[in-house]
Amino acid sequence: MNKLDLLMTGIGGQGIILASDVVGTTALNSQYDIKKTDTLGMAQRGGSVISHVRIAKKVYSPLIKEGDVDIMLAFEKLEAARWAHFLKDNALAIINDYSSPPFSVSIGNEEYPSDDKILTIIKQHTQKVRLIRGNKLAKMIGSVKSLNILLLGCISTLMPFPVEAWRESISEHLPSTLHDINLAAFDYGRKEMKHAYR
Repeated sequence: MNKLDLLMTGIGGQGIILASDVVGTTALNSQYDIKKTDTLGMAQRGGSVISHVRIAKKVYSPLIKEGDVDIMLAFEKLEAARWAHFLKDNALAIINDYSSPPFSVSIGNEEYPSDDKILTIIKQHTQKVRLIRGNKLAKMIGSVKSLNILLLGCISTLMPFPVEAWRESISEHLPSTLHDINLAAFDYGRKEMKHAYR
């Protein structure tokens, strides 16, 4: 792998910053350079969250330019559409099949776009879209809070880092009481990539 520009997006409370930290630690422990920057929306929970993660043998800037994202990992569907213009041609968009209408929708000022409209927006930039049943699987495992680690399991199948490096990074960033459920979520995510639909 020469370089990888990863954009992670979703809403506050989904664990995006923790997930990007785990990616960074995994890359460093696998002898790659990494730069990242996080942007949080106005609300801690429910506001837009974006994390730029750049991985290469040498990285000079933490920000990804529009049109340069190799992989987008979206924790929420509308946020995937909102940041789709960052995708390069033939980028891969991995999207959690989950909707969380923003405040403007909940008070009736706007409508949440249909799935077809969201996919149309994204497919203006790439045809490689994978929908993941993230929330459903996380609940089956026993904790929707493990969603972020489950989604990391998905993207781990696309990166040249040893599985054990991922597992060690997850354990490093989480308290020991949460290791078992999150490592199980990670394994579910790896399996889910084989069944992702579009």
